[in-house]
Amino acid sequence: MTQKKLHCPWAPANDALYRQYHDEEWGVPEFDDRALFEKLILDGFQAGLSWRTILYKRENFRRAFDGFDVEKIARYSPRKIEKLMNDEGIVRSRLKIEASIGNAASWLDIMESRNDGFSGLLWDFVGGRPVVNRWKNFRDAPTKSREAEAMSKELKRRGFKFCGPTIVYAFMQATGMVNDHETACPRWKAVQKAAKT
Repeated sequence: MTQKKLHCPWAPANDALYRQYHDEEWGVPEFDDRALFEKLILDGFQAGLSWRTILYKRENFRRAFDGFDVEKIARYSPRKIEKLMNDEGIVRSRLKIEASIGNAASWLDIMESRNDGFSGLLWDFVGGRPVVNRWKNFRDAPTKSREAEAMSKELKRRGFKFCGPTIVYAFMQATGMVNDHETACPRWKAVQKAAKT
C-alpha cells in the first residue's frame, strides 16, 4: 500500500485555484525581471488582505495593469488612476495604485543602473541561490527574515512602497528565494530541483 503524498495544508484540495498555485508556482525560483515586479506589486496589494483574495483577482489585475508592462505603468495618468479606482475587479486602494506607479519608475531606474537588472538586485540578498528551510509544519516558518529586512530596506531606499519585511518575505517565499514548503510536501524537493536547472 503506497502512502498518500502530503501537501502543505495551507492550500486545501477543495480549492482548485489555490492548490494549483501551490503545486505549480509557489516556491519555484523566478528570475524574470518583469515577473518579479508583478509578484512584488501583487504582494503589496495583499497588505491587510489574504493572498487568496489577490490570487482570485490576479487575472483582473493583469488586465487592469496592462499585463504589468512596467514602462506603461510608470506613465499612468490621473485619468488612468481614476479608471483603476472604478475597477471592481481589483483592490481599489488609491495608495496602493499610486505606489505601484512609483514602484514602476523605481524598477526602471534599477534596470538602467544594473547590468543584472531587478532580478540580480533581489537574488543578491540570498547569494543567488534559494534559502532551503526544513519545516515539518508550515506554521513554524517565520513572517520575516534578516534577508527580507535587508531587501525591504534597499527597496525602500530606491523608492519602493508597500514592501515592508513581512510583504518581502512572502514575496521571497512565492518566488523561490526561500523554500518554505513543508518537508513532507512533494513540492519541497521539486522546487529545489527547479532551482538547480
